[in-house]
Amino acid sequence: MKILHEVCSLPTAPFVEDRVIQYARRFAQDRKLDITEDSFGNVLLELRGSARKSPRWVFTAHMDHPGFIADKMRDDSTLEATFRGYVLAEYLKGQKIIFFAGDERIAGVVIGVDAEKETRRATKAIVKVTKRVPINSAGMFDQGESRLKGGKFYSRAIDDLAGLAGAFEMLDRLVRKPPTANIAVLLTRAEEEGFIGAIAASMHPALLRKTDRLIAIECSAMQPYAKQGNGCIIRIGDRTSVFNSSISYFVTEVAGTLAKKDGAFKFQRALMPGGTCEATVYDVYGFMAGSICVPLGNYHNMDRERKKIGPEYIDVNDWKNMVKLFVAIAKSGHEYKPGHVALKAKIEKRFKTLKKFLQ
Repeated sequence: MKILHEVCSLPTAPFVEDRVIQYARRFAQDRKLDITEDSFGNVLLELRGSARKSPRWVFTAHMDHPGFIADKMRDDSTLEATFRGYVLAEYLKGQKIIFFAGDERIAGVVIGVDAEKETRRATKAIVKVTKRVPINSAGMFDQGESRLKGGKFYSRAIDDLAGLAGAFEMLDRLVRKPPTANIAVLLTRAEEEGFIGAIAASMHPALLRKTDRLIAIECSAMQPYAKQGNGCIIRIGDRTSVFNSSISYFVTEVAGTLAKKDGAFKFQRALMPGGTCEATVYDVYGFMAGSICVPLGNYHNMDRERKKIGPEYIDVNDWKNMVKLFVAIAKSGHEYKPGHVALKAKIEKRFKTLKKFLQ
């Protein structure tokens, strides 16, 4: 839980993910992990397994969250800012903001909002601030510090920092005794502006290989059939596409085996249509990708019941179960064979037993 608290307390917004990148560098250095960055600012941490030549399992998460980017000061107390990411403009006016400049926090209040006509998403904001804000500083909704309450974890930014924290927690547990398969974590930029980092990583694959097996990690808006507290979710698709069938089947088999061994482990399997995730991008560019997520409350800080900004929240046990599943996949990854080899064998075994009745 320490890593979850730390990561979800980091300031970030699309294209200004510097604090998260700094954290990733320290994390890798402290654990002697290989770390590589591409020319677009995406970051790859790698834990080499005992089978060095085996294909990698790459867990991917994005480093940004919807937020403000300081553009210019109109005067000593009035800031013009761009808002990036999808949040309805009607939620913003009057909201308290914190801008992060170095070690300093600068408070502000939104006094004006521009919106995109068709989608009603916020695009620009005028913010009254307590002092001048340096250009390109990240601003986030003031929702207090990350905290636990009643089995839930609350933070100003969980999508997708909690997913990233889960991947780091997996590496932390594996580093002392690496698995057979090679394991990596890819951290991407500006997902909230249309998967810009993931597209860059796919079109110019300095960090990825076509032989990689990818797991896109997300915090996805909870659905009536995929509720908090019922376990982490094997996400078989999103609003736009369905993901690699072979990867999804393998992950489901690993989860089923884990559930038999660990009575506390719970998982779900669902198509989550609340948005589109990076697995769709990887699939478009010919990578094998599945997805795992946890159900998220107050998606993008929008408390739709109260029509106001609120903290995002997840169920603590869902997150813990997601980490357990990450670790189990990493430990079993060397057993995976693409092309539905395992499912085909299962189907043909049944056929061999009963084909005589077709005569």
